[in-house]
Amino acid sequence: MTDTILPFVKAGDGAPYLAGSRCGACGEVFVGTRATCAKCTARDQMAPVHLAQTGKLYDFTVVYRSFPGVKVPFIDAIVDLDDGAHLKGTLMGVDPDPATIQFGMPVTVEFREAVPAGADRPYLTFVFVPAEGAKS
Repeated sequence: MTDTILPFVKAGDGAPYLAGSRCGACGEVFVGTRATCAKCTARDQMAPVHLAQTGKLYDFTVVYRSFPGVKVPFIDAIVDLDDGAHLKGTLMGVDPDPATIQFGMPVTVEFREAVPAGADRPYLTFVFVPAEGAKS
């Protein structure tokens, strides 16, 4: 089994998924594990959930300079997942030309193995890709 690069990326016997928390008091959904709701401040009301693997592009920036070993340009994106969570990641499968990228574009989460710069082995991570039929 490949290690995951982030604590909310989960891999096990089944398909990989993004782990989150849902507040039992107000229903807000967050990435990762939480004990207290950041929206309503309810304590001990958070339940673990599998986050949605679909969403819409909320915002992005095209990165032209990065760490050594990281191929540029790439698209750093913020996505509103369909369950209400918000997540930052890399948008792939789209030309990194800001004039062609559409806000609100439907995207899907994909899981991939990657070897981060400076690492000696692959890790499981996630990226966003245009949803089937989405136009960039």
